[in-house]
Amino acid sequence: MNLLNIFKNFKNDESGAVTVDWVVLTAAVVGLGLAVSTTVGGAINTQASTISTQIGTAGTSGTSGSTSGGSTSGGSTSGGSTTGG
Repeated sequence: MNLLNIFKNFKNDESGAVTVDWVVLTAAVVGLGLAVSTTVGGAINTQASTISTQIGTAGTSGTSGSTSGGSTSGGSTSGGSTTGG
């Protein structure tokens, strides 16, 4: 009868069941996080690439031809001839 009592106690013991529940719940949350990051990650990469391209295009088209290199064509000044009186 002692062996039967051991099996009954083992069947009724739920101390490890809570740990198993937490392990399963944690694994489900981690799996869900990986699935979401994989799904959303591709879209984020696409958007980041699009934004980068648009910024690069806006940066080059807004400044092309706006400066002439700083050279001025003003001619020479004549050396201070004044008529006074």
